[in-house]
Amino acid sequence: MNFPSAYLLVSHGSRDPRPEVAMQGLADLLRDRLQQQQGQSSFPMVETAQLELHPLPLHQQITAFASRARAEGCDRLQILPLFLLEGVHVKEDIPAEIAQAHDILGTTMQLDLRPHLGSQISGLSHLLQSAIQAVQDSKAGDRQWIVLSHGSRRVGSNQVVEEMANRLQAIPAYWSISPNLEERIDQLIQAGHRDLGILPYFLFPGGITDAIGQLARERSQRQPELNIQLAEPIGTTPELAELILALTA
Repeated sequence: MNFPSAYLLVSHGSRDPRPEVAMQGLADLLRDRLQQQQGQSSFPMVETAQLELHPLPLHQQITAFASRARAEGCDRLQILPLFLLEGVHVKEDIPAEIAQAHDILGTTMQLDLRPHLGSQISGLSHLLQSAIQAVQDSKAGDRQWIVLSHGSRRVGSNQVVEEMANRLQAIPAYWSISPNLEERIDQLIQAGHRDLGILPYFLFPGGITDAIGQLARERSQRQPELNIQLAEPIGTTPELAELILALTA
């Protein structure tokens, strides 16, 4: 007899309440899509967890959800890291937490770590292109876009941002490492650009995207000749839920 899977969406965690609200909305969208796909009479079990800034460590969040899922007849828990970069959190921290959860659960629940969201390069590039199109205007043809990611110090982790930027005919920049946003703006000004676009490669609005907006406004005030267009982060959409669905097994 085949028992159904349960699904756990893992995010970084934030002190800002907006990302968690968005995660809950994304869990609802994924639950609906799973139900459509599986034809189940009851909703599939989909919950969220946080790697950091949660009262419980991730492995305890996993074991608690696994116990609830087992009581509902699930024997497999698919863990979906909603991270855009394959940094230390994806390669080391989350697997270590899952290993701790496995030690606690034993054979009562199969824990299946799925690929991280950022591995969906083609689908994510389409979502970013949609974000650009949503704010395009009459100057769109002359605008130089910057794809702004958080960035990772892990070797090779930022290559996906460079590939994404190439797909969008944009240039990459990073919030936490160099080349940062200010450096890229300076380079583009020196190259003769005055109409710029900033595309935040972040899932949801939060403290960092607020700071990006503030930086863009301050830069425009200091240099009125600049026209800086700011796109929205990816956001909670059926299209994003579809990309997550494709990561399930």
